[in-house]
Amino acid sequence: MARKKKTQKISSSKNKQSTTKNFKKQKIIFGSLLMLLSIALIIAFVSFFYTWKVDQSQLEDFANKTVETKNWLSKFGASVSDFFIHKGFGIASFIFAGLLFITGLLYVIDVEKKKLINRWFWGTLIAVWLSVLLGFYATKKPFLGGTIGYELNDFLQVYIGKIGVALLLVFVLIIYLVGRLGFTPDKLVSYFRSKSEEINNELNNTKQQKAVAKEKTPSFDLTPGNDGPMVTDYKVDKTSDVDIENSFEIKIAKEEPVKPFIKKEEPLQDLKIEVEKGNTEKEVKDNLSDKLVKDFGEFDPKLELSNYKFPTLDLLNDYGGSGSITINQEELEENKNRIVETLKNYKIGIAQIKATIGPTVTLYEIVPEAGIRISKIKNLEDDIALSLSALGIRIIAPIPGKGTIGIEVPNKKSTIVSMRSVIASSKFQNAEMELPVAFGKTISNETFVVDLAKMPHLLMAGATGQGKSVGLNAILTSLVYKKHPAEVKFVLVDPKKVELTLFNKIERHFLAKLPDSEEAIITDNTKVIYTLNSLCIEMDNRYEMLKNALVRNIKEYNTKFKARKLNPNEGHKFLPYIVLVVDEFADLIMTAGKEVETPIARLAQLARAVGIHLIIATQRPSVNVITGIIKANFPARVAFRVTSKIDSRTILDSPGADQLIGRGDMLYTQGNDLTRLQCAFVDTPEVSKITEFIGSQRAYPDAHLLPEYVGEESGTGIDIDVSERDALFNEAAEVIVAAQQGSASLLQRKLKLGYNRAGRLIDQLEAAGIVGPFEGSKARQVLITDMIQLQQLLENEKNNN
Repeated sequence: MARKKKTQKISSSKNKQSTTKNFKKQKIIFGSLLMLLSIALIIAFVSFFYTWKVDQSQLEDFANKTVETKNWLSKFGASVSDFFIHKGFGIASFIFAGLLFITGLLYVIDVEKKKLINRWFWGTLIAVWLSVLLGFYATKKPFLGGTIGYELNDFLQVYIGKIGVALLLVFVLIIYLVGRLGFTPDKLVSYFRSKSEEINNELNNTKQQKAVAKEKTPSFDLTPGNDGPMVTDYKVDKTSDVDIENSFEIKIAKEEPVKPFIKKEEPLQDLKIEVEKGNTEKEVKDNLSDKLVKDFGEFDPKLELSNYKFPTLDLLNDYGGSGSITINQEELEENKNRIVETLKNYKIGIAQIKATIGPTVTLYEIVPEAGIRISKIKNLEDDIALSLSALGIRIIAPIPGKGTIGIEVPNKKSTIVSMRSVIASSKFQNAEMELPVAFGKTISNETFVVDLAKMPHLLMAGATGQGKSVGLNAILTSLVYKKHPAEVKFVLVDPKKVELTLFNKIERHFLAKLPDSEEAIITDNTKVIYTLNSLCIEMDNRYEMLKNALVRNIKEYNTKFKARKLNPNEGHKFLPYIVLVVDEFADLIMTAGKEVETPIARLAQLARAVGIHLIIATQRPSVNVITGIIKANFPARVAFRVTSKIDSRTILDSPGADQLIGRGDMLYTQGNDLTRLQCAFVDTPEVSKITEFIGSQRAYPDAHLLPEYVGEESGTGIDIDVSERDALFNEAAEVIVAAQQGSASLLQRKLKLGYNRAGRLIDQLEAAGIVGPFEGSKARQVLITDMIQLQQLLENEKNNN
């Protein structure tokens, strides 16, 4: 029995040892996993700040294998960093990665883990605190505090205000310092006392060391001799700090300077020097280009259409003196009293108030009394709107460049800003700009003119019926009134097929198109893809011309070409500006996707210097339409009224567009402050008159032709020899006919092929007449309806060959 008990004890102890060993292994594996995961999170977080603009639009297509992300950890890194930083705690998310690493390390080295819960509690508290702090101070950079920091700030400020949030942050910091670090005022006082004592001790020690050093410094006896060299004898004392065993003597001999021997020469006789001047060569100031300019004058690109007449103001409607604004004194007094009364109810005194009347909006500038916080007035936006019973109240606190706060209130009776009043203004007529655009008038009733060449691209958004199409017509009308057909060309993309059709009349004057296109205004999505890629080719060609001309931009190039310093025989020519206008960009993105986005992003990044400028308009300013790549390259934005604050933030990066009143009321920004404008109104009959006036004049033989573009997947167009066909040709044809879907991706899945081989098979099927030609992002049309027809086709080919 005793032996049995002993054997049972030994076996049980062995089992315990084996289980503890297994448990240790599991700990090491689990701890290593946590540490590596934390490192992966840190890498993904760091990469996020460089790649989020590109990856933001790819997050929805996580399962799609063809979608690529720029994050250093690919789709996993993009999704995780977006979840933690964008939707989570912002920069504070790095704290969780650190806590995860510490937890894994403690598991690997098998240290007591009782304090882990404590570490996670305090770490989470600091992460939340830091997120709220960054959300409080860095409202314009939402990624610093994350969505949680922004939303918590927004929630807390509603109930306790900004001061309350600041006090709450200080209180949480005190909790951390006292609870986690054991900080007390006594420790702080003792710490400073100890530091002051250390500094005093160091000062005393340095004074004593300097005194000792003075006592040990050897005295030097320097006695110069009368005539001979000076000899100096001195000894170094053995008690000196220098480690020397015996005293020694050093003799330094200073020799007398040797006087140079100068031979005395007899004075020279006076000789006359004859100076002979060389013949100066004549400089040739006139080179070949200057001679050409002198003989023939500068090159004039307008010479071919020298009799071209610009449109007159009579073609535009007057709308009954729309330039003047009627002042309703009663409305001004009523609005002023209501604003003052509303602010007085919240104990906000006003020292001064001033009104600036605009076409549709009146700006009330107020100067609050001393001690009033601006944020307090900003938070009363809805209360003021309620008291005024008006839609579209907007508070600017403060107005940039002024010491006032602005309250924009819509007028009860708005004034139409006609295109005629804007075009006739001296500000537009005397504008020395490359591509002047007159948008409309500001609140102070001044004509607002900007240079499209300096924008350099424009992004326009607005809900249906809020003035977006009128805004596009105003831009095109401005350019037509100011520029000659030789100076600017338009590429018009109109998926709706009705908005820009009137400009067909000026095709041979101002429009550009592909060589084989019948109509200049593009409505088919496939032709849009070809046109955009053709513009990319045009851009590359222009850059090559600029490089050969040794200039940096189109303005310098055209100036050099006009001065006849560039030879047309070497491929040089006058380069007109090209303006690409895309109406309803969302429709193109939905149907063509990356095939449209990629060339537009490339043009937006590079085309500025060569005179190609983009104007993109959309009804739906969502993130999947206006992606990060597009937003980054379109600094100039125009927003008409949108339906939500989210859309306003997408287009302008700030709220405000949701508070506009519509009918041409718009906000313009070029990367700095927002400017509220009333867009100039140009009606369809006015555009028709302008285009008819221009179209009736002598024109160029054809529209400006863009370079020809052949799609990479457009098929060979040549019959491929049957002997050169792929071994899987018949099987691929059966798959395509059975599915009635002609795509390379289908062959990849069904036949387990690579993309290149599947693409070659599609080309061979097109050459055989089984599938139709390339149609952009759509699948090719299958021309064979059933298997019997396919077998007959294959047998006929076999018999013929």
